Amino acid sequence: MGAPCAAAPLSPCSASQERRGTAKVGFLKKIEREIQRRWDAERLFESDAPGARSPSSKGKYFVTFPYPYMNGRLHLGHTFSLSKFCNWVSAAKGKELFVPIWPTLHGDAYQDKLKREMELYGCPPEFPDEEEEEEDSSGKKEEEMIIKDKAKGKKSKAAAKTGSSKYQWGIMKSLGLSDEEVIGFSEAEHWLDYFPPLAVQDLKSMGLKVDWRRSFITTDVNPYYDSFVRWQFLTLRERNKIKFGKRYTIYSPKDGQPCMDHDRQTGEGVGPQEYTLIKMKVLEPYPAKLSGLRGKNIFLVAATLRPETMFGQTNCWVRPDMKYIGFETANGDIFICTQRAARNMSYQGFTKDNGVVPVVKELMGEEILGAALSAPLTTYKVIYTLPMLTIKEDKGTGVVTSVPSDSPDDLAALRDLKKKQAFRMKYGIKDEMVLPFEPVPIIEMPGYGNLCASSVCDELKIQSQNDREKLAEAKQRVYLKAFYEGVMLVDGYKGQKVQDVKKLIQKMMVDNDEAMIFMEPEKQVISRSGDECVVALCDQWYLDYGEVGWKKQTSECLKHLETFCEETRRNFEATLGWLQEHACSRTYGLGTRLPWDEQWLIESLSDSTIYMAYYTVAHLLQGGNLSGQGESPLGVRAHQMSKEVWDYIFFKAAPFPKTDIPKEKLDKLKEEFEFWYPVDLRVSGKDLVPNHLSYYLYNHVAMWSDQREKWPVAVRANGHLLLNSEKMSKSTGNFLTLAQTVDKFSADGMRLALADAGDTVEDANFVEAMADAGILRLYTWVEWVKEMIANRDSLRSGPANTFNDRVFASEMNAGVMKTDQNYEKMMFKEALKTGFFEFQAAKDKYRELAIEGMHRELVFQFIEVQTLILAPICPHLCEHIWSLLGKPDSIMKASWPVAGPVDEILIRSSQYLMEAAHELRLRLKSFMAPVKGKKSTKESPQKPSHCTIYVAKNYPPWQHTTLSVLRKHYQENLEKKGSRVLDLELEFDEQAVLMENIVYLTNSLELDHIEVKFASEAEDKIKEECCPGKPFSVFRTEPGVSVFLVNPQPSNGHFSTKIDIRQGDNRETVIRRLMKMDRGIKDLSKVKLMRFDDPVLGPRRVPGLGKEEVEKTPILEQAIFHIDLDEKRVHITENGLTKDIATARRTASHARCTELVGKPGRKVQILFAETLRAINNITEGS
Repeated sequence: MGAPCAAAPLSPCSASQERRGTAKVGFLKKIEREIQRRWDAERLFESDAPGARSPSSKGKYFVTFPYPYMNGRLHLGHTFSLSKFCNWVSAAKGKELFVPIWPTLHGDAYQDKLKREMELYGCPPEFPDEEEEEEDSSGKKEEEMIIKDKAKGKKSKAAAKTGSSKYQWGIMKSLGLSDEEVIGFSEAEHWLDYFPPLAVQDLKSMGLKVDWRRSFITTDVNPYYDSFVRWQFLTLRERNKIKFGKRYTIYSPKDGQPCMDHDRQTGEGVGPQEYTLIKMKVLEPYPAKLSGLRGKNIFLVAATLRPETMFGQTNCWVRPDMKYIGFETANGDIFICTQRAARNMSYQGFTKDNGVVPVVKELMGEEILGAALSAPLTTYKVIYTLPMLTIKEDKGTGVVTSVPSDSPDDLAALRDLKKKQAFRMKYGIKDEMVLPFEPVPIIEMPGYGNLCASSVCDELKIQSQNDREKLAEAKQRVYLKAFYEGVMLVDGYKGQKVQDVKKLIQKMMVDNDEAMIFMEPEKQVISRSGDECVVALCDQWYLDYGEVGWKKQTSECLKHLETFCEETRRNFEATLGWLQEHACSRTYGLGTRLPWDEQWLIESLSDSTIYMAYYTVAHLLQGGNLSGQGESPLGVRAHQMSKEVWDYIFFKAAPFPKTDIPKEKLDKLKEEFEFWYPVDLRVSGKDLVPNHLSYYLYNHVAMWSDQREKWPVAVRANGHLLLNSEKMSKSTGNFLTLAQTVDKFSADGMRLALADAGDTVEDANFVEAMADAGILRLYTWVEWVKEMIANRDSLRSGPANTFNDRVFASEMNAGVMKTDQNYEKMMFKEALKTGFFEFQAAKDKYRELAIEGMHRELVFQFIEVQTLILAPICPHLCEHIWSLLGKPDSIMKASWPVAGPVDEILIRSSQYLMEAAHELRLRLKSFMAPVKGKKSTKESPQKPSHCTIYVAKNYPPWQHTTLSVLRKHYQENLEKKGSRVLDLELEFDEQAVLMENIVYLTNSLELDHIEVKFASEAEDKIKEECCPGKPFSVFRTEPGVSVFLVNPQPSNGHFSTKIDIRQGDNRETVIRRLMKMDRGIKDLSKVKLMRFDDPVLGPRRVPGLGKEEVEKTPILEQAIFHIDLDEKRVHITENGLTKDIATARRTASHARCTELVGKPGRKVQILFAETLRAINNITEGS
């Protein structure tokens, strides 16, 4: 009926965090709605086997996800897995992509619970105060060290999200349903009608790439799917994979049937735990409380995991204040234990009537203290019942046999009784019941001798039974060591290893009627109906997963399975190691009936193992009708789908069946299956590896045992999802449904945050703040694209061959390659990093470094590539950008970008440039910092104007020698990690890189000039400091003469300013210096620099409107400025002629600094006055 992935039947309360404006979210959601309407209209996600119609197909990619149970709205946990399997990348590489999904129902437990609540509490029900019924669960008994699988016993996902209400009615009300609406859910069919449409709506809202024609509802409501499951089980039985017999299973007495993993509220993965039930006979005279049972054989029964230690029993423990019962067994004996243990025993054949505990006596533990017992195997003829205060009721029988030679707990308790007479007197324990009893050596253990409990207690200095932490450590040290390394000392087994004789001793005791086999759940299991489960011995049909040949073939399948993560593979291997029989039948509920024994229903984990094959033909049989009740597109009816018909469709060598279905129709179904199978990728949560995903492998191997090409190709298991670093929980409000998340963050905003949440089997973390930051990134990205499209013609054209052009092209190609590799490995977080964050950073760096302007072809190549590689994560926005670029078809039909050549050396040289620039900024900051130490009257250092960067071709001699020696001795290791770390020279021309980016460096450091020299030209100190890849910089301030520049253009916002003119300046140098002072100037080509024809009278005349350039001469590009510092004089040389600009002997009053201004679109005019104050200004006509 269903595979694992329970939806939470819970209210849509949100993990709300304060948010400000949501306009950007609204912008993205508007785009998403438009795009989704377009996708639906174009039916983009429908995929068919191409057959002869498309011989050019490059293959297919078939992805599946365990269908979610329809007992509530889908939540963010489902969405996390779903976001990982929409692998559009394969389609973009020319493969046919097939992604189906459908909802199933698992509501029988819920609807039964609703019915019971209505019967007990009325309709609408009035419940008792839940607080009154809460029990203090603190102080539970420490877990026995028996569960090896960490996945076992954890709270189920559904239970983690059931919120604060324990009543199903309250849970349904929390969904926003009225009392009248809740009543309808007491019928299982209503769940099918209500939740599946909501699931489809929610999944579409996130832009899931799904072929909805292949969706269907499971259970026998759907006759086609029912027929398919019957065929599967008939085939498995034919192949001797299904057997019948009594077996121990987790069982719900309230439900009256086995409770499989996905019928559980808590305890997923928990199985039966086997104990040896030791029978300790009560000797006469009986304690007063038992005197009425004279003539009966009375036994205190203790459950132990260590039957081999019974040779060392010295006493029996009971808890004085615990309730016990005596009940009559099937043979008339009386067993004394807890009510809970007796309940388990009653379902294992211990009592006459199954599930009935015939209680003959109720008593407290203190009422049987001091009772004399005869215990099997012990060397003491009589032992006594003594008090232990730490026994817990939730494990075992409440009766504990004591072996102080090998149990630290038993030894500590026995020592307490021996040392403390008052303690003995309190419970009426006589000295002869305790003092004569000493530990009996029974097992020799390396490192601990033949009394390991005594050794470890002395070693840890354990003083009493209250030293709980130390006792837990003591058990951890000796229990497993005793099993694997212990050697028996007792007659009959002397010299044999404990692990070899454990089962032999158990069998001997059972055969001698001294013990029995007893089972209970490894940990507490609560069914979805709220019942505490037991272990029952049931007649059952079961899948024999422990059969040697089947297990071996499944292991072979696992060897070739891509798991993307070694931990997932190890979990599979561990599961295949312990997995044995699995009950595949139950007596009531929803599902398909066993075709050969229809009193049984197939349980939900067993009928959900090969349904992926049904996906391939569902659309042709059901035509998109979820329940299969409509007209079949092929005209095939469900009753025509016999076992032989299914054989022909799914088994390559099967003969054509005897049927009235035309051959061409069956061939069409067969063609679909043959094209799409096997499943290329199965995506799910890691908690399904021990059950559903392992059964998935087993059943594919069984059904297609001679067609290995149909076996699963890959399984990707992800961890659970945290929300804001905390576990998702309805009761705390830290919970989001899929619908809420899309509404709050938009589909693409949510998908971006889910991709960033994590990739491995470790728990991922959806952080709302990160989602908001992602939304801002996406919005900024699309706005930048619009800006580039609007300004397309203003971008640089011509050859794209500058240093930064070439670097940007290489970085784009590298980004495509890395992102493609990350998608192939299903590493979405890494794909987001390389394909968006780092990709955008490369663009930002290019924009910053490309002083000459970004190249049009590269910019639009970047936009197109970025859109394509981000589309698997944010499909809606990328589709929108694709249309902005004028692409006629959907991005879903576009090809994956092909990476061009990557020049790694060029990329590293660019990285060197960025590091060098960063180092220069740090050195400049240090240069400008005040001198530390005593207070000085000196001013802060003047801002430098020039810098000399020294680069070294070689290392200093001593470093060169050291590196040479290292290369010689570590060459082998360097080949693995890269020999560049010990290169004697750089692989690129350091000086050329700096010179090609000298304008960027000069501007970013706000300097006038930077020169690059080799360290060989510098003094010795610099030679020692400078190494390849580590340039050395020296800053200085060049002297200059201050002048004023005045802008004579009217109505302009650029005003007079003062700058220094330095020896050797040219026109461009002066304009760039001006741009640093006036940030309003963006384009130096729009600035015009002029001088007065008459340096004496020119500045004194008021310029006429519209005649700003009269009596002024433009300063030519090749003009060079010269200064005389002594006379404060400035002149220029142009074409071999020298022209005075001004002289300092003239007074400042001779200069007329007139503010005039330029109109939009006009070039800025800058005029020099006769004085050494010049006149200028600035506008770009913007």
